[in-house]
Amino acid sequence: MTSEALPLDPANPFARTSDLPYGLPDFRELREEHFLPALRAGMAEQRAEVEAIAVDPAEPTVENTLEALERSGRLLSRAASAFFVQSGAESTPGLQAVEEEVAPLLAEHSDAIWLDARLHARVEALAARLEAEGAQLAPDTAWLLHRTRTRFARAGVGLDAPAQERLRAINAEMTSLDATFGRLLLAATNEAAVLVTDEAELDGLPEDARAAAARAATARGHEGAWLLELQLPTQQSVLSLLRDRGLRERVMTASVTRGAGGEAHDTRSTLLAMVRLRAERARLLGFEHHAAYVAADATAGSAQAVEAMLTRLAPAAVANAREEAADLEHALQADHPGASLEPWDWAYYAGRVRQQRRALDEAELRPYLELERVLADGVFRAANSLYGLTFAERHDLVGYHPDVRVFEVFDADGTGLGLFLGDWWTRPAKRGGAWMNSLVEQSGLLGEAPVVVNNLNIPQPPPGQPTLLTWDEVITLFHEFGHALHGLLSAVRYPSQSGTNVPRDFVEYPSQVNEMWAWDPQVLRAFAVHHETGEPMPAQWVETLIASQQDGEGFATTEYLAAALLDQAWHRLAPEEVPTDPAQVEQFEAKALRDAGVDLRTVPPRYRTTYFNHIFCSGYAAGYYAYIWSEVLDADTVEWFAENGGLRRENGDAFRARLLGRGGSIDPLQAFRDLRGRDPRIEPLLARRGLLGASA
Repeated sequence: MTSEALPLDPANPFARTSDLPYGLPDFRELREEHFLPALRAGMAEQRAEVEAIAVDPAEPTVENTLEALERSGRLLSRAASAFFVQSGAESTPGLQAVEEEVAPLLAEHSDAIWLDARLHARVEALAARLEAEGAQLAPDTAWLLHRTRTRFARAGVGLDAPAQERLRAINAEMTSLDATFGRLLLAATNEAAVLVTDEAELDGLPEDARAAAARAATARGHEGAWLLELQLPTQQSVLSLLRDRGLRERVMTASVTRGAGGEAHDTRSTLLAMVRLRAERARLLGFEHHAAYVAADATAGSAQAVEAMLTRLAPAAVANAREEAADLEHALQADHPGASLEPWDWAYYAGRVRQQRRALDEAELRPYLELERVLADGVFRAANSLYGLTFAERHDLVGYHPDVRVFEVFDADGTGLGLFLGDWWTRPAKRGGAWMNSLVEQSGLLGEAPVVVNNLNIPQPPPGQPTLLTWDEVITLFHEFGHALHGLLSAVRYPSQSGTNVPRDFVEYPSQVNEMWAWDPQVLRAFAVHHETGEPMPAQWVETLIASQQDGEGFATTEYLAAALLDQAWHRLAPEEVPTDPAQVEQFEAKALRDAGVDLRTVPPRYRTTYFNHIFCSGYAAGYYAYIWSEVLDADTVEWFAENGGLRRENGDAFRARLLGRGGSIDPLQAFRDLRGRDPRIEPLLARRGLLGASA
């Protein structure tokens, strides 16, 4: 096969397991030229290991089949995890070239394993024998067997030879397009940054944010100007601060038009090809469309269940958004008589209304939300109170970029648990958004402890200046650390079941639960301290902030649902229904939003199609609904914590033992039932989002 490679040069850092603590890749030694040979050698090595399993003359057992598969591919795992962490957070033309070359090889490699009829027959023979003998496997092993059989079936092992051949070609092309979309979107987002040459236009932008914008402009050769770099979602944090309506419009326009023009970064042809190939693959595998293929292997169970939930929530959310818009329109008229509310006005006047109604000014909050304090006395403090964890920065260990910080994590008894890497600041070579990766996944079978990474995109202040956060960035910090906890607290045997290796519509659940501690009065009072004076945030402000949790939920829910429904619309198409002309992308999007009843002019989707990174580059295709699906579990669990006394070690230990620690070693909904004692209820979610008027 084309992924065969020469034996790996012993001088390549991937040729051996890292001898750094917890197997942290030696980023001091790693160079771009090390990745491709290691990835190729890793694929060849695993193919040899899998071949030995497939032709083993011995009767298939858990040890020589399932566990042998789990043990295979260690070189590939080392190289791939480090490569994708670095290429996402510190991409270069060289790394982009490696990704475009290796992406189809990795798809081919996966197909070679999961379409191997001999290997499949061996797994099926093992399952049949165990069933005939009435063998009682350990729960995690039984689940591993079930998931392995499911993975073979969903890979297409039951298809005839011509269908499998077409499937292999589709998979290879899709992985290449995924890499292409990511490269184009990064270029489009960098290109769309808004350059400001008149400082008067920045009225309302705090001094530290101006300094960050000046630093960004200088870095791109615009000395004496200011550059407003774009974040991944449609809404940009500066829109809530800028008083200049014209500049707000420029920022919003730049945001919503990303990827929709310019030969160097037009994403439309790429995404249409991806949608078409996904639809064709779903049909080959016997599904009506890609959305059905995805939902069948998630906790949702069916695309109909996803559609029912989203369409149930949409009317009430839109009604709430319209009510909010009326309040904002009234505030707008005071500044611009006769003007109509526009998308670029929403965040600014929402802040104005909130300030008038609650005496809460987000700009005044920022000096109390300094990154170091939020991390140490907020995120880490909550983890200590709940799970007994402590954190020590390891200045002797380095990440893939100088901005990356490395912390050793210790369990309550003082034993080392793993490493946590934090990469907070935005860079031109870093993709947008916020995310979690694993460099090493916890596994009892392999004797490996976790090494996890959190990435955010916060504007970097000038050297020596504090990093002041918006409240949304505080929530994002807690959210992503919830994913990190899922990886750090994993206590499973098999690496494929470690940490966040759970269904897409379950993976957001623990991270969303962790957001609750940002709002906890005890935690909030600890980290909300003025970065210069050391004074705590005024008690009235804290109370007002906590009371404001439901403010703007009409807007937030509507923009989210619009994106989730747009994702579903694209992935419910048959291959022949996918537009062929890139110019039709915007037409399809407009019709999809209109048909779903979420086409509010003033509330654009959280992501428009051309920059919808989640579904075209990050594994959420037909799965963006996962956030609100997971929030049903999250909101119900928040009630559980409240019923049991909140931020208590006993509660954390229970959540860790029954849910976080089990990773993907059990049916995820059974893990929820073990925690809650029943199936999830949607009512807590409806109450949280102000949607109790949603029809039953």
